[in-house]
Amino acid sequence: MLEGIDVDLATLLLFVGVGFLAQIIDGALGMAFGVISNTLLISLGVPPAAASAGVHTVESFTTAASATSHVLHKNVDWRLFARLLIPGIIGGVTGAYLLTTIDAAAAKPFVLAYLTAIGIYLLVRGILYPPAEKKPKWVEPLGLLGGFLDASGGGGWGPIVTSNLLVQGATPRMVIGTVNTVEFFLTVTISATFIATLGLAAFTVATGGLLIGGMIAAPFGAFVAKRVSTRPLLIMVGFVLMLTSAYGLANALFTF
Repeated sequence: MLEGIDVDLATLLLFVGVGFLAQIIDGALGMAFGVISNTLLISLGVPPAAASAGVHTVESFTTAASATSHVLHKNVDWRLFARLLIPGIIGGVTGAYLLTTIDAAAAKPFVLAYLTAIGIYLLVRGILYPPAEKKPKWVEPLGLLGGFLDASGGGGWGPIVTSNLLVQGATPRMVIGTVNTVEFFLTVTISATFIATLGLAAFTVATGGLLIGGMIAAPFGAFVAKRVSTRPLLIMVGFVLMLTSAYGLANALFTF
């Protein structure tokens, strides 16, 4: 019995560590919590719908803490927030519903290949060129697509929305803060959709550990995003996006 408790504690601490690391990266760069957490859960044998439901349940809490921190650090562009919110929620509800009824995995390699290319572009742009900051024009369709892919793929809101807003020349700090803040409303909606279709069975030791680690780390990401200058943020976003997307692409192609 004691042995069983030790194993459970070790498992819990593993997921606490993963949740902490993933949320630090997500809060600072506007992406990675869903991708890292969802990839780990699926690699451990959790069904895709259950993994996505668990991760989004956790993100309902971590994004609340992260969004509050970004608002307090004045990292939110409220006009951009309003343009992303409704399309993101519509896409998220649609993606969550479809994931519980069909297999959307066939499109995953194409999305990951696209994100890998975007990551390389942002990395090169951050290293070689001074960032030309502009107001993004292509926002609402981006929110719709990001919400849909986030729910149906178990992660993708940050990589899709943050990276594409940065490609359009938006200020990294404000993009990261705004995308994180919208994500709270998105994850709550997606989680409610999953609970309505799957029930509460997806909340396991893994999701509990992710929740604890993520909540501890959530306030620190906004602090990092506010104090790191534009070019290093752009380079870090490009590097993390390229690394996580390329890893996911390799796994998806190997599976197929």
